[in-house]
Amino acid sequence: MKKIIGLFALMLTLNGCDDGDITIEDINFEDVTASYCDQNDILYKIKDNEALLIQIENSENFFTNEVSDEGDPTVITINNTTNRVIYRAYSGEVATGNICATIPLSTPSVIEEWVATSGTIEITTTANVVPNTTSTAGNATKITGYTYYIEFKNVTFLKPNGVEQLYETYVFGDRIINSSLPFAFNVANVVKCDISSNVIYNVSGKESLVLNLDSSFFTGTLSPNIKPISATNKVTYKLFETALTTDYFCTSPFPATPILSEEWNGVDGVGGVSGEIEVIATEVTPDIEYTIHLKKVTLKRGNAEFYLGDDYIYGTFIN
Repeated sequence: MKKIIGLFALMLTLNGCDDGDITIEDINFEDVTASYCDQNDILYKIKDNEALLIQIENSENFFTNEVSDEGDPTVITINNTTNRVIYRAYSGEVATGNICATIPLSTPSVIEEWVATSGTIEITTTANVVPNTTSTAGNATKITGYTYYIEFKNVTFLKPNGVEQLYETYVFGDRIINSSLPFAFNVANVVKCDISSNVIYNVSGKESLVLNLDSSFFTGTLSPNIKPISATNKVTYKLFETALTTDYFCTSPFPATPILSEEWNGVDGVGGVSGEIEVIATEVTPDIEYTIHLKKVTLKRGNAEFYLGDDYIYGTFIN
């Protein structure tokens, strides 16, 4: 009799585990790393037989290289048509192919789906700044990419049984996009537009490092001339969408193409402390050779910045 009762209890247990009877009480992906599908523009987390999905229309407009102001994230309204948040439970372990494939895998199947009907997605963007170990300028840093911290605020999910579940704050987590500036300049490629011009530039492919200096730097005096970055002595890094021509900066006005992608400006300096331009003139008969050093210069764009180094050798040209 005991064997019969035990067998009956086991059958009840197995029946209770039928896919159709699974009840999901909470969504928890706290320790799961976010991934992204290029194929369908979906940001997602998967854990065993569960998935949490975000799809934002024109998402490239929100995952940009613009660092957020403190306490001021980008806010996107959830509407279940263009900006969607969906939770799914599957009949078995879910894989990337269930989310990203052009033709999704047929198994496992979705057994439960919660659709967010209201709330907001908040994105806070920060730059990932690390030591630039390949630079010889000393103590230089570089930006390797951007981290996007994502939270849902006051998000309401509608369950299949018609019950709503509210999360006042739900942390989705980080999305990281690697995006570094090339900074592949050759010190021998420095050009001064003409003898009377104060514009000096170094071009490498799609990028440029441009100096706009006052004329006192080029008097031919054979000694170092040091001035802080200011409104009259500027350092500008520009990244374009396509490659530059070598005479781009000597054309007035600048050509309409290529299109500028990013612009970083040297932070104003303090004499003897930071952000200085040093020009050293030496005689190379019958000309004067100028060697330019950028000392303790920080380049800034919006709320992001990186340190060019204690002594960055910009390059040399003959005037």
